[in-house]
Amino acid sequence: MGISSDREVNIPELLFYGLFSLQHRGQESAGLAYHRQGRIKSYRSVGMVANALSHYLSDEHPSRVGIGHVRYSTQGTNKLENAQPIVVSCSKGEIALAHNGNISNSTELQKKLVDEGSIFQSTSDTELLLHLVARSRQPTFREALIECLGVIEGAYCFLLVHDEKLYAVRDPHGFRPLVMGTREGQVLIASETCALEMFEARDIREIEPGEMVIVQGTRVTSERLPLPSPPHKAHCIFELIYFARPDSTVYARSVHMARKKMGEMLARADRVKADIVIAVPDSGNSAALGYSAASGIPLEQGLTRNHYMGRTFIQPTAAMRESGVRMKLHPVREAIAGKRVIVVDDSLVRGTTSRQIVRLLREAGAREVHLRLSSPPLRDPCYYGIDIPTREELISNHLDPVGIAKEIDADSVRFLSLDDLLRCVETPEHFCHACFSGRYPVAVRDAPAGRKE
Repeated sequence: MGISSDREVNIPELLFYGLFSLQHRGQESAGLAYHRQGRIKSYRSVGMVANALSHYLSDEHPSRVGIGHVRYSTQGTNKLENAQPIVVSCSKGEIALAHNGNISNSTELQKKLVDEGSIFQSTSDTELLLHLVARSRQPTFREALIECLGVIEGAYCFLLVHDEKLYAVRDPHGFRPLVMGTREGQVLIASETCALEMFEARDIREIEPGEMVIVQGTRVTSERLPLPSPPHKAHCIFELIYFARPDSTVYARSVHMARKKMGEMLARADRVKADIVIAVPDSGNSAALGYSAASGIPLEQGLTRNHYMGRTFIQPTAAMRESGVRMKLHPVREAIAGKRVIVVDDSLVRGTTSRQIVRLLREAGAREVHLRLSSPPLRDPCYYGIDIPTREELISNHLDPVGIAKEIDADSVRFLSLDDLLRCVETPEHFCHACFSGRYPVAVRDAPAGRKE
């Protein structure tokens, strides 16, 4: 989240509320940085926004520009030194940086920098950009930034503060979402529209792939990164399946409506007989609604969610994911007992969570449990900002749906096909689905041999 104002306001307080809206995108750490009295002040802490940053709600912190970040680790461990924004003082002045994505040639770049004498303070790939900018011989920060973006590959949405200006950059393929809006006297930039709509922002638009926006006060300038040829768009389809909030608009598409259509497509290819459809809340809600509408099987609330728990998909350890399921989800026994149940979830990763859910439903008296996934089988890691694990950990690489059903004690398991998933979006050629197909739109230097499409 980034905010630029034409007058001094309490930027940290505004960032707190914006980051709170984006809490679903990361729960391991939170931080913010803002320009005040000629310097960049910052604070980072492990934990969620309400605990990590709530002290900013009690005092005034006048500022004109600031950025904030919530993190879940896709590269680098969950340690305080990896929390963002990162703030440095270097040859180009003071810089604050927040990053969403993954730099796919980070190992190669870091080795080169270390060999040339650079010292890294974190294990996150985000720090690379700051090293490159600091070493650039370009005369201005803007020119140095553009030069360094030319050597970085993969997925990135960067927000930077430098010299009381807010910079926003989106990679040429547009892997991750980034949006901008305005309200009186302020320009707001965020990973999702839900954070802007909380402020009743107007004129919301996507920052385009390969676009760099520079904001000073409310004056906005935009330019395209110099590229040898027009890039091929590769929006992450997993944002629509799971990651984004359902009330957001991502890649100019309603997340809720896209998920509902996925559920409809899943039902059309299914012939199982059942009494009720239930969702795994919350990311399965929209797809379950679509499945029920298309199948004619009534939708029931069979599972309730404790909303004080986080998202089990992005918990860092297996033990936390397993204990998290029973703490987060609770069956409604009267709705389930004696019923043939179709349970709709967004995806199946290791099978850990699904096994726990099936067990909960059987303990609540379900006569049959049929798991339906509104995505294809996950078979390949993501190198562009989603923490999908190694191929060896992904259950769909070892078992077919019949084998998975046996492994998790379900009566049946069925996935949405990749072809049907792509029918749920306009311009499917503009989406990255490497985690399902293994077809990577940008070469991954650290990928196993034969997986660098």
